[in-house]
Amino acid sequence: MRSTLSLALAATAVVATAVPAASAAAAETLTWGACPEGVAAPRLECSTLEVPLDHRNPGGERIEIAISRLKSENPAQRRGVLLTNPGGPGGEGLGYPALLASSGLPKEVLDSYDIIGFDPRGVGRSTPVTCELTPEQQARGAFAPYAYTPDDVTREAGYARTIAEQCATSPTAAMLPHTTTANTARDMERIREALGEPKISFLGASYGTYLGAVYATMFPERGDRIVLDSNLGPGGYDVTAMRGFARGLEDRFPDFAAYAAAHPEYGLGTTPEQVTAKYFDLAERLDATPVQGVNGMAFRGLTFEYLYSDAALPALAKTWQAIETNQPVPVPLPSSTDRDSSMSSRLYVICGDSRWPDSIRDYQRAVTVDRVKHPMLGGSTANIGPCAFWPDERTEPPVRIGNRGPSNVLLLQNERDPGTPLAGARELRRALGQRATMVTADQGGHGLYPWDDNQCANDAATKFLTTGQRPARDLACAAEPGQ
Repeated sequence: MRSTLSLALAATAVVATAVPAASAAAAETLTWGACPEGVAAPRLECSTLEVPLDHRNPGGERIEIAISRLKSENPAQRRGVLLTNPGGPGGEGLGYPALLASSGLPKEVLDSYDIIGFDPRGVGRSTPVTCELTPEQQARGAFAPYAYTPDDVTREAGYARTIAEQCATSPTAAMLPHTTTANTARDMERIREALGEPKISFLGASYGTYLGAVYATMFPERGDRIVLDSNLGPGGYDVTAMRGFARGLEDRFPDFAAYAAAHPEYGLGTTPEQVTAKYFDLAERLDATPVQGVNGMAFRGLTFEYLYSDAALPALAKTWQAIETNQPVPVPLPSSTDRDSSMSSRLYVICGDSRWPDSIRDYQRAVTVDRVKHPMLGGSTANIGPCAFWPDERTEPPVRIGNRGPSNVLLLQNERDPGTPLAGARELRRALGQRATMVTADQGGHGLYPWDDNQCANDAATKFLTTGQRPARDLACAAEPGQ
């Protein structure tokens, strides 16, 4: 069906045309100074860069991109700049260089590069977007409620349509067609030009892997050394990736089931099978009767999030125990922090990057399939969302990730990653072909470099960033002792 929001965006929709590969305008000069409150960190400096809202119209309306820099302290060893992105979409990256440095990014990498962070267009201290989400809408989270029946999908469609209409009629609706991964990649190219660098290296995690792959595709000769950690598939954050979260949870859940079974003091079961049964029991009970503000979908969501890290497994077990025994829940419930910009920009990007099914019946069928195939989360991740009611108009088709360009990409991937499952990473690896080498680690969790203790994977990334040498072929790293 044709979206009823098309008319609301008629003034901002633009017929798709080719966009030049690089800006013809003279590069701006960056003026560095102190970073804003909440981002400031030792040695971190910040600036802003104006870029076109619509890169096909360089002389038209402009927006600001907030940029940060952690300079190399070893000029003799410095080889260039390393742009970074922590994920999202909707994630702020201005403070990311300082976070990387404090979290163990090796000194030889810090010496080799000026580490560059930025808030992507639409996010944070860059020109932000809004859907004017209420606190209640913000607290609902990224996943739709678990749908058991076709009627559940139909009911959710009304909510999804409301959010889409808010986005399309918001004060920043003019940015809607231009807040995409492709345009963020073009902003990265403007950052490169402003920095005066012939090439840029890149370290991106989670959604940042898709951003890096898009940049490497659009500007293949401008990328130096590209490291993509915890990889989305070549379609980015599309409907396939959304449904893939259900597979990711089930890839990862056995690690928690084994942990909980080995700690009978939590009372969740003494075998992995019993712990798995407890998941379904708690989810269904909470669907019927929430406990202390935790309903079935909140339970599924917090379980999914806590599986991102082995270090969080004890907290997850304690949370389950508290829910089971009706004790105070030891997890932070949704806060009053205003998350409108991050959640709105996430919608702008994922709905603008690709076309999603626009028929309620499509989602009803998907829920029927995924609720059987991946029952832990499939009834939610296959459910309908605002992208179903997004405008039909697109300024350009999705970027097709391919194998044309230099062989300068290193993929890092945990085998049991809930957020970016191994299946998607393998698809991206195939799409990049000879351009990429992939390092997989036999472990669970989301994100490896530099947070994880897997020395094999970390060493591969550090060696590539500092010497340009990758493994001769795809590399499988064993689990480290204790993992």
